[in-house]
Amino acid sequence: MGVSREPGQKGVNWSNIAVGERVTTLGQPLEVLKTQMAANRSQTMLQACKNVWARGGVVGFYQGLIPWAWIEASTKGAVLVFAASEVESKALDYGINPGLSGLLGGMTGGIAQAYATMGFTTCMKTAEITRAKTASIGVKPPSTWAVFADIYRREGLAGVNKGVNAVAVRQCTNWGSRMGFARLAESSIRKIKGKGENDSLGAFDKILASSIGGALATWNQPIEVIRVEMQSMAKSSTANVNRPAKLTIMNTLNFIYKENGIKGLYRGVTPRIGLGIWQTICMVSLADYVKIWLVDSR
Repeated sequence: MGVSREPGQKGVNWSNIAVGERVTTLGQPLEVLKTQMAANRSQTMLQACKNVWARGGVVGFYQGLIPWAWIEASTKGAVLVFAASEVESKALDYGINPGLSGLLGGMTGGIAQAYATMGFTTCMKTAEITRAKTASIGVKPPSTWAVFADIYRREGLAGVNKGVNAVAVRQCTNWGSRMGFARLAESSIRKIKGKGENDSLGAFDKILASSIGGALATWNQPIEVIRVEMQSMAKSSTANVNRPAKLTIMNTLNFIYKENGIKGLYRGVTPRIGLGIWQTICMVSLADYVKIWLVDSR
């Protein structure tokens, strides 16, 4: 026997590809800020803001947006939401509760997106945010495409997909937690308001549920810091003699812990909470309504 669904929880539809296209643009400043703090773990948020501003003013907060973040954002609809919707729908059909169904769907969608495109997009996005901008000393910095070509020439596909396993762990736990916690919050809100299982929630309630899901999902910040360190091109990272020559998830974790302790593993968590709330509202609550609207408009 199936379980009740929220609007939009109707399985795969090709309209999912339209969901998530430009969510990243408004969230990019938070993405840049949390990456800056994760790569430079001695910086406070104010210092990180000043450093980002020094790299081009307002434009500095949009480093890595074009084309890498836009490619990543597009795959949120084309891969992540597509895969997550299918798994979540099938889980509900088997009678699994909405929270666990959302968890399974988010985990599957996150892994699919990570290995499909996010290895090279996050690698290049992080490289763009953390690499030295030598224009400040009179030397024109290479374009983002030149950096990509240089990494590919030196290290091949492995180089431009550096840290892809860490990305997969992050995406799996990210979207599994975001969707799982959001659906669980929806169920709790429905019970508190005395609604039945088949009663849909209003827009405010769904936004509240997604905000809870997005905030709670940042428990996995250590894997995000590990991912940033593995992909970072910051001089402070690459020049550190204690940094392993060949980075893996475990030796990177050990390196960060020895250098910065537990606090180092949670650097950048504050802007990531804001980013997580924004993305979850768009990719869970808003996505449900967008998918319904696209289907009904046919």
